[in-house]
Amino acid sequence: MSALKTLRLETGAEILKAMRAPEFILPTLLFPVAFYLLFGVVLSGGGGNAAYLLATYGVFAVMGPAIFGFGVAVANERTMGWLSLKRAVPAPPFAYISAKVFATVLFASVAVALVYIAGGFVGGVKLERGVWALLLLTHILACIPFILIGLLIGFAFKANAAMAFANLVFLGLAVLGGLWIPVTVFPDVMQSIAKWLPSYHLGEIALKVSGTPGERSLGPHLAMIATMTIFLTAAVFFVWRRQRD
Repeated sequence: MSALKTLRLETGAEILKAMRAPEFILPTLLFPVAFYLLFGVVLSGGGGNAAYLLATYGVFAVMGPAIFGFGVAVANERTMGWLSLKRAVPAPPFAYISAKVFATVLFASVAVALVYIAGGFVGGVKLERGVWALLLLTHILACIPFILIGLLIGFAFKANAAMAFANLVFLGLAVLGGLWIPVTVFPDVMQSIAKWLPSYHLGEIALKVSGTPGERSLGPHLAMIATMTIFLTAAVFFVWRRQRD
């Protein structure tokens, strides 16, 4: 069997598995748009807040599929011995992770699209087509650090612990990263913590791309995300090697 066909079958299996677990996929897809409608439209009355929160809630939307899709799913499959079986079959080693990445990007795209639809049709957000496209690309690429965080959780913890830790990390990144409420209203200590979180820097990048008013320089945020991605990749590789031994 060719590597491409193996990857296609693995990806199809990942999507089918997610679709058969509505208790996982529905909250992951619907929570971001529901929160956006509540905080960005209903409670704020739309306007500038709807446009501002569109950028940050887009980052929030991709966090769920990435952190839970990898953290909880990989931990469950490790606990059941599925990963050990995978290593025994004659399949390309990249197919397992690559299939999960493709499935994650698919579900993250759906989650982001729902937020965009709510922002455009309900929140009255108006952006140029090129800006919409660049913002979508920004949000999809934002999956990468969160996928690595999910993998780190999945390889480091067993099933029950992974679920609890993934929830803690998910909420911590959302709240402390300023995805729900701008970090400028936080106390100084919390603002300092935010600057060490990928969610904060990805939110700032998305705000810059969307043209939201404010003094932002892309360089430092991109540098921090690149550094964090390298560090997380190394941590994932280290933990993965340990759990294989």
